[in-house]
Amino acid sequence: MALDRRGMVNAAIRHESTSLVPYGLRFEGGPDQPYGALGDLQNRLDAHYGSPAWRRRLRNYVEILPGANDRKFANAPQRATRDLFGSIWRTDRHPVHLEKPALEGPSLGGYEFPDPHRFYDADWEPRTREALQACADRFTLGSIGFGVFERSWALRGFHEVLMDAAAEPAFFADLIGAIAEHQMRLLDPVLALPFDGVLFSDDWSDQRGIMIGPDRWRTTIKPHVARLFARARAAGKTVCLHSCGAVTEVIPDLIEIGLDVLESVQPEAAGMNPYALKQRFGDRLTFWGGLGSQSLIPNGTPSQLRAEIDRLADEMARGGGYILSCAKPLQPDTPTANAVAVIEGFLAVGEADGRAAAETREP
Repeated sequence: MALDRRGMVNAAIRHESTSLVPYGLRFEGGPDQPYGALGDLQNRLDAHYGSPAWRRRLRNYVEILPGANDRKFANAPQRATRDLFGSIWRTDRHPVHLEKPALEGPSLGGYEFPDPHRFYDADWEPRTREALQACADRFTLGSIGFGVFERSWALRGFHEVLMDAAAEPAFFADLIGAIAEHQMRLLDPVLALPFDGVLFSDDWSDQRGIMIGPDRWRTTIKPHVARLFARARAAGKTVCLHSCGAVTEVIPDLIEIGLDVLESVQPEAAGMNPYALKQRFGDRLTFWGGLGSQSLIPNGTPSQLRAEIDRLADEMARGGGYILSCAKPLQPDTPTANAVAVIEGFLAVGEADGRAAAETREP
């Protein structure tokens, strides 16, 4: 009998125990290319396993499908490329970075947001329905890209928007509100399709805490995030959020406004120890992530990685409320032995035959 991965993720979100631990293992290269753009890491893993067949062994419980392409460019990629919002990006470096923001001053005067339909290709709906059908046994998520804060700095510049938040609070509040209105419209096509949930994404924090401070976040950002969450919940979708860094200060707020699943749970950030988070909030929130991508994965030993994966599977998944994953996708410079330890560790706890396969692997 085929494993009902979708049902198991739903059970975990309901805080029910599951026989296996739901997992998601992604590689740098984007959610629509989970095993693409790996470069040297892919070649090294192929060499280790003797073929590319290792990729077929991994069957993520959660599938993130392309939604609104909010980083779509108005002209063909070149050294300086304008996006649909009017900001210019350097696309000849990785990662791309903002070269000239669309809003050069703290004013929305004369600015018009692009038509949300422009962010969806003409064949997006039939192509996505076909993809949803192909992964009907998995928990599926649609997305709309940047969140309200991320879009604010993509329109104004990162340093500029932080200064706006402090020195031009009225403009900053208007900017966040206008972006949220645009995102409500951007969300509609995703809600119309049979995704299980929506993966929102907004990085408000660095490693220390909320960059604009939790109080300002509550007054300027929280109400609009609450509206987006409510729109998704009204459509019957599970609400998931990707947010890097130290978000502990606002986790109670996120639970209050309807968050179901928090990803990426970076253990290196202040207050983000996954086991402590599970103790405090595990009865009200599902955590997705927690395996250290800045510390343990690049610098630990394979045995340390296997031990931590086993601990996460035991303690975090106890009673449900957990999806095993690295805090960030595996990076191309991950040591081969460590990448193998992650793959085999995930298979050992997330696949019915994984334990036997892990026990017979070469040291």
